[in-house]
Amino acid sequence: MTPLHPVAATGFDRAADVYATSRPGYPDAIVDWMRDRLGIVPGRTVLEIGAGTGKFTGSLVMTGADILALEPIVAMLDHLLADFPEVRPLVGQAEAIPLPDASVDAVVCATAFHWFATPAVMAEIRRVLKIGGTLGLVWNLRDESVGWVERLSVLTNAHQGAALRERAEAWRDVFPAEGFSALEESEWPYAHQGPVEDVVVGRTLSTSFIATLSPAARGDVVAQVRDLISATPELQHDPVAFPYLTKGYDCRRIA
Repeated sequence: MTPLHPVAATGFDRAADVYATSRPGYPDAIVDWMRDRLGIVPGRTVLEIGAGTGKFTGSLVMTGADILALEPIVAMLDHLLADFPEVRPLVGQAEAIPLPDASVDAVVCATAFHWFATPAVMAEIRRVLKIGGTLGLVWNLRDESVGWVERLSVLTNAHQGAALRERAEAWRDVFPAEGFSALEESEWPYAHQGPVEDVVVGRTLSTSFIATLSPAARGDVVAQVRDLISATPELQHDPVAFPYLTKGYDCRRIA
């Protein structure tokens, strides 16, 4: 099995608590998309890969399907199970899914696929999917057309490093994938609303590459974020709204 990327392994383990409280959920429209595009309805079995603390799992549960949640970091999976005890947990990675061949009707990855997007993983997803089964990939992307969001991204991405930046942008390289139809894209606007401490400060601290910084370096980042908040009128009151564009991609196992 391929080892977890050290930034993911360390960062998400350290940030599990703040991730659970500060990461955005997903727009309500995603539930209809899963029903209509992915065929996720009662009686179907769905595997969520990289389920994390369950930020997307709640949307999956709303479909009425049977949910399996695969996650390598136990600290994150503990949060998921506390909120969704009806979900079946699986500790493991996308490179070696602990399920039989053709055992699920759909596979979903939400804000996770970029960590493990390889031809080998696509072959493993194809293995566990039934013929005609669907794959859904979802990301919440910051709406950087908003000035303060762009400035926040510049501030945090200074710590990302070239390798992680390339990883985040390279997931498309595995498509077209053998045995799958072409990807179809959907998009929805979404606003994460809540206290500025969670929506902006906590969201920053939940970022994997920020969580791996030394305490002093993380403190510097927080100070810069607080300066940004102080200089931004729309962040001077609670609740605040952090704008996102949620993108969904789907394809089907055809062979």
